[in-house]
Amino acid sequence: MDKALTSPARRLPAVDAVMRSATIVRAVDQYGRSAAVGAVRRVLAAARAQSRAQGRALGRVQARTQGDVRGIDELAHGALSLLEREAQPQLRPVFNLTGTVLHTNLGRALIAEAAVAAAEAAMRNAVTLEFDLAGGRRGERDDAVRGLLCELTGAEDATVVNNNAAAVLIALNTLARGREVIVSRGELIEIGGAFRMPEIMSRAGALGPKTGLILKVHTSNYRIQGFTKSVAAGELAALARAHDVPLVNDLGSGTLVDLSGLGLAHEPTVAEAIAEGADLVTFSGDKLLGGPQTGFVVGRKELIARLNKNPLKRALRVDKIRLAALEATLRLYRDPDRLVENLPTMRLLARPKKEIETLAARLLPVVAEKVGGAFAVAVAQCASQIGSGALPLETIPSAGLAIRPRQARASGRTLAALAGAFRGLLVPVIGRLEENALLLDLRCLQDEAGFIANLAALDLEGTANGPA
Repeated sequence: MDKALTSPARRLPAVDAVMRSATIVRAVDQYGRSAAVGAVRRVLAAARAQSRAQGRALGRVQARTQGDVRGIDELAHGALSLLEREAQPQLRPVFNLTGTVLHTNLGRALIAEAAVAAAEAAMRNAVTLEFDLAGGRRGERDDAVRGLLCELTGAEDATVVNNNAAAVLIALNTLARGREVIVSRGELIEIGGAFRMPEIMSRAGALGPKTGLILKVHTSNYRIQGFTKSVAAGELAALARAHDVPLVNDLGSGTLVDLSGLGLAHEPTVAEAIAEGADLVTFSGDKLLGGPQTGFVVGRKELIARLNKNPLKRALRVDKIRLAALEATLRLYRDPDRLVENLPTMRLLARPKKEIETLAARLLPVVAEKVGGAFAVAVAQCASQIGSGALPLETIPSAGLAIRPRQARASGRTLAALAGAFRGLLVPVIGRLEENALLLDLRCLQDEAGFIANLAALDLEGTANGPA
């Protein structure tokens, strides 16, 4: 048959021919032969589909004579690009420039270097997770942090589960299963991800004809304002004692230190809740505490013992990696004078606005050059948030960069495309859209050099007019 009349799809090289290319030979070494063969086949299939579509559009004879035939190198590089994209982990580092320090969708607290090192050691080695070295017999995994938690909170005892919702769940399930739980209507919190306090209470089997406990819930992600009153924990503690039922105080985010020392509004500390008479206090480890995702229950020894005997405890326990990171994080609180220096969450919350403004001024010309003439870049005043429900009405003065289209009539799609281009970088940059601008709040930017190097791949082609 005349080669000029051969279908373009049939003129594509065979899989074996592409596999012999130098590009794919290197790809096999890096990604494995099976993955490389699969990528080549998918690229060839896409090329054949494109050729057939082109043939239908151009007409049979014209397609046979003018079809675009892909070369081996082009196909090989296409397969390599596919392999590289698929090798990217789903859980990727990002630059959090949203202005929310403890961003739930971005993993909340950054872990201290001491905690990272402890977690790495636990991953690489066998550890005394449930082994008593002194007695040479089985131990309790909570022992790694029980003493620290009691020391830092003033509680008699403590136990650890995998998050604060689990802490509330096991407390209710243990102490009030099939019984009533008295809680203020204004404290029936609802958080993103379908977390509703009534639902947690119902799942725990806590609703019934008799009172099992009194529950006080810190209003985690909202405030009720106006003519309202919250009953003090001390009053509730007296009421609970009078009726011989426990008082459980759920602090939500929870903090071990007075945040007013960082210039923030006062948030109830765990030690204060214990001192006010709560029988049990529940709180999180991955929010204001600045550690890995965990949940704590601290308080009266006999109640903690009951929780630990609940079969749910085994299902809700934490692994050795998080436990190691948690112990290292708690040890940092023994040195409160250097907490801001050693704990990323505290360091970011305490970061001075002047320092952030200086950083913004340094980055302005770099970012302006990368986004080109279609966008204007200016230093902007920002209001950062703590996040994860802590102090929901409080903001922290900050600074950043506002990137705006120079065309006054630019569509919202233009800004959406701009934000998408920043998210498409090797290390995605996550900002927020506000007042017709992409706002990059720099409070949480710690790696300035890495951020600048990352911008080298920014591609805004076609962005000024929005996506097609």
